[in-house]
Amino acid sequence: MNDATLIQRARQGDLDAFNRLVLAYQDMLYNQAYRVIGEPGAAEDATQEAFISAYRKLHTYRGGSFKGWLLRIVTNACYDELRQRKRKPVAPLEPRNEDGEEFESPAWIVDPGESPEQAIQRRELAGAIQWCLDQLSTDFRMVVVLVDVQGLDYAEASQVIEKPLGTVKSRLARARHRMQDCLQKFRELLPSAFRLREEASV
Repeated sequence: MNDATLIQRARQGDLDAFNRLVLAYQDMLYNQAYRVIGEPGAAEDATQEAFISAYRKLHTYRGGSFKGWLLRIVTNACYDELRQRKRKPVAPLEPRNEDGEEFESPAWIVDPGESPEQAIQRRELAGAIQWCLDQLSTDFRMVVVLVDVQGLDYAEASQVIEKPLGTVKSRLARARHRMQDCLQKFRELLPSAFRLREEASV
């Protein structure tokens, strides 16, 4: 069953149809929220709020990219969350075991096909990327996640953040430059091919 059919049925009150849409898009929305907010619990909250809002606003969807429509909703939820965090800073919660000690390697972030060394390297690189994303302003972070993580083109990103195309291009160029500069602090974590290209240009 395609999205259009599921959307039509959900508009008619079919919760199962809407739940199928949630299952299809929840990873994408969570990834967007996590990359923008940088904290799993808050990203889960923003994703949940986005789907609640999407269900309530489903009658306002007028066609076009449903993915883009959902991303615009979760983007607004992220902005709301970040505004709340500025007013009331939230300390991130780390996973803990029964003794109250932090897990060094929570089971849900370990790929069973990876060696322990590969898992550590992947987590360290992901942490470095997220740290660099966190150093960007919210507006810059939003466009680089939409385009470079979610794979939207400039026009789609423009619709999501409701800004002109030129603004998206300008923010993205500056955000990418800042990300590249920031990631040089973690050169040893970068893939070897990337390091070689960077070293050759020096």
